[in-house]
Amino acid sequence: MRNAALMLGIVGGLIAMVVGFFSYGYTEVTASHEEVAEVFGRVDNEQLIRVTSFLAPLLAIAGGAMAKIRALWGGVLMLIAGGLMYHAFGFGVFTMFPIGFCIVGGLLALAAGKPDEPKAHF
Repeated sequence: MRNAALMLGIVGGLIAMVVGFFSYGYTEVTASHEEVAEVFGRVDNEQLIRVTSFLAPLLAIAGGAMAKIRALWGGVLMLIAGGLMYHAFGFGVFTMFPIGFCIVGGLLALAAGKPDEPKAHF
């Protein structure tokens, strides 16, 4: 289970990084070009999008990397990353896989208390 959590966290973080690049870039473009914001719409909370674009992939990749040795910490980080992405970006066609990977990876890491290694987190 820890290996699955590791892979899901890293892959979810990499996909979230792509979503984050485009989201952060969109906030920059709408801030500097008013006509783009008029045509495609403004972002309600620009700072939330920018912070989430940086933190969510970071937490997902770090949580996935930690899932093998420290499953509890890695699982919590992946669940925070999934929740943060859902809060900032919502559930859509580009965010469903990174959110799903992070949440499933986090749950698998939390469930991997005893079976994989003799050192359990609870």
